Amino acid sequence: MPKIINLKTSGRKSLRHKIPENGSEQFRFNSFFAGIGGFDLGFERMGISPAFHCEINDFCNSVLRRHWPNLPHSNNINKVDIDQLPDAEIWCGGFPCQDVSVARGWIGRDGLNGKNSGLFYPFLELIKKKLPRVVVLENVTGLLSSHRGRDFKTIITSFTELGYGVAWRVMNARYFGAPQSRPRVFVCAWKGRVDLALHALYEEESSPAVKNVRKGFITPTVCQYTGAAVPLVGYCLAATSGRHTGTDWSRTYVAYYDKVRRLTPNECEGLQGFPTGWSLPEKDYPLCDDEIDTLRYHAIGNAVCVPVIEWIANRIVLGISGKFNDITVSKSLSTQSQNKINSTFSDFRNSSAKKLYELLCDGNEKISTIRWTNGGSAYGEWYIADNVSPAPNNIKEKKLLDIIEKRDLEEKYFLSPNAAEGILRRVNKQGRTLFEPLHEALKRLALKRYGQDVCVSQLSQKSSK
Repeated sequence: MPKIINLKTSGRKSLRHKIPENGSEQFRFNSFFAGIGGFDLGFERMGISPAFHCEINDFCNSVLRRHWPNLPHSNNINKVDIDQLPDAEIWCGGFPCQDVSVARGWIGRDGLNGKNSGLFYPFLELIKKKLPRVVVLENVTGLLSSHRGRDFKTIITSFTELGYGVAWRVMNARYFGAPQSRPRVFVCAWKGRVDLALHALYEEESSPAVKNVRKGFITPTVCQYTGAAVPLVGYCLAATSGRHTGTDWSRTYVAYYDKVRRLTPNECEGLQGFPTGWSLPEKDYPLCDDEIDTLRYHAIGNAVCVPVIEWIANRIVLGISGKFNDITVSKSLSTQSQNKINSTFSDFRNSSAKKLYELLCDGNEKISTIRWTNGGSAYGEWYIADNVSPAPNNIKEKKLLDIIEKRDLEEKYFLSPNAAEGILRRVNKQGRTLFEPLHEALKRLALKRYGQDVCVSQLSQKSSK
């Protein structure tokens, strides 16, 4: 039976979790850009113990201390003392995405030259000094196209030049047991072993092609207790206060007959696979509840999705435990070993190895843009790439309705008639459509501002059906 670890820190209960007794507790990991501990929770559930945290945000550090009160930590990636850094087989981190995200638009993305995403470089310097066995990175898919693909090239070649085998893959949380569409690119670098890096992110059989992707956003489900209507799957959770913005068509709201509300922090935790109340800080954190709510929204939106991390962590455990030693890939990634990879990882069956230098050389003026696929691997001077499924073989689906709160909620979470009218106006102007029950609820709510004399056609939109 798994053992349960419960901790209490500063009077607030820590939601510490089931840890399998599978012998993997001997392995440890260091967590960089730790946030509220999404990597830590996922890896620890697979029996890999956290040894170190690095996180600059004060609120996130309070959350981390509540769950891991005695763990060594640093508040600044630029000031980590390499001599004080614990030895750990695995390092992980989702370095800041602000400068590579497509949400900033194609023009103006600073990429790895930015002050936020550029924190990858001090992280890399620590890796060079310690050379951990496995490194796992997570970031937005915009990393693949940042600076016309050259930022991702920098990341891949930084590891291959250190002797790591590298695999990358875009995975969507909605297929791993989280009720939101959240595609993210994951990179696994394994010292001297491209086969194990591939095993960490790919199964032996081809993953299923996903179909009817849009259906999840337009199929209504209704709570029998509260009458709340939501689609099967939510949109990608953003690191915002949870309030309405100019991109309301891609945000998740909860609709009633004539009321609409934003998600609560607890529901946002559910979208990311955290236990309810995980993102609460220590009891004596010096802010009021509303201010803490805002910080929770931001921290949860920046977090990694725990079910995806669990899936990856489980495969890394198998790798470091010697369960995948049936494949050996030569250091030169010869044609023979390349064929071995293709036959074993059939996602790459139609791929062909190419030299990194020949394709990606900065001096080659014919190449202005490097178009990275959503999956691939690299070792030495070679790489393979292909478009792969964002889902595992065993797809786990969870409904958004499953995480919607059934208790009476404070008025602060509900939209005003003025806000409802603003959303409809912006959506109409942008030519977007909304989830149909949401659209109807917003119209009824907006009518409350003027009474029934307002022209309903002014609030109409094309049906999303």
